[in-house]
Amino acid sequence: MIQAPIDRPGQKLRDMMSRGTVVMPGAFSALSALAAYKQGAQAVYLSGGAITNNLVGVPDIALVSLEEMSGTAARACQVAPVPVICDADTGFGEVWNVVRTVIEMERAGLAGIHLEDQVSPKRCGHLDGKDVIPRQQMEAKLRAAVSAKRDPSFIIIARTDARGVEGMEGAMDRAKAYVQAGADAIFPEGLQSEAEFEAFRQAVDVPLLANMTEFGKTPLIPASRFGELGYQMVIFPVTALRVMLRAVEDFYAELLATGTQAGWMDKMRTRAELYATVDYDSFTRQDAEWSQG
Repeated sequence: MIQAPIDRPGQKLRDMMSRGTVVMPGAFSALSALAAYKQGAQAVYLSGGAITNNLVGVPDIALVSLEEMSGTAARACQVAPVPVICDADTGFGEVWNVVRTVIEMERAGLAGIHLEDQVSPKRCGHLDGKDVIPRQQMEAKLRAAVSAKRDPSFIIIARTDARGVEGMEGAMDRAKAYVQAGADAIFPEGLQSEAEFEAFRQAVDVPLLANMTEFGKTPLIPASRFGELGYQMVIFPVTALRVMLRAVEDFYAELLATGTQAGWMDKMRTRAELYATVDYDSFTRQDAEWSQG
């Protein structure tokens, strides 16, 4: 049911993190965020890469605007009444762009965002050839982000891509500096083993976010193991998009080859199931109630 975003989502997420590791399925639209919620997700992650792929059909190379990203976030927060974290890339520019990013993302109803220290245009965190901005420049962005928060519980997560550029020591040094600059949590990107995740936990004394993406530099690690390693958040950013795209492409191929969808009837959501996901009956009942006065 469409509704105003939940109150103080950042505090709700902080409370959840205090009780254990929060598993965040990756979403890329209002409908996918709603579907995650309907399946029991207690929090949702909006992936910048998945949103970029889905919204404009291009790679994740900083081609999506703040308005497009915050608009997607706002629509997701209106239908999925759980804390939502959104990718804010490099803040869509420099320090004043970061200020505006925090304002717009918080207004969308998010629990928080993550900002990364890559040079723009950015690259996928699991590709080679990345570069990072000077540490002091990222610290300034984080101070600007913290100053722009209206709700103190809104979560500013600092993502560092330095593991693939400066090594583990450089990445951990950056993470410590980012905490000093005001980051509420750290997102170490591109780690390559459980041992590296454990080393980050020992180095940094704030909540940590683990990226459990597939086909990248990080081995598949269950959320339960991240809990044992002391991570408060685990995201699965592009998994649902990959599953969806595989199914859609297979369907299109068969439809174009056979001219019928008959072979896919048991693989799709029925009309009734789709209506149940989007709460069609609730809208109808509310319409009738308002009409009766």
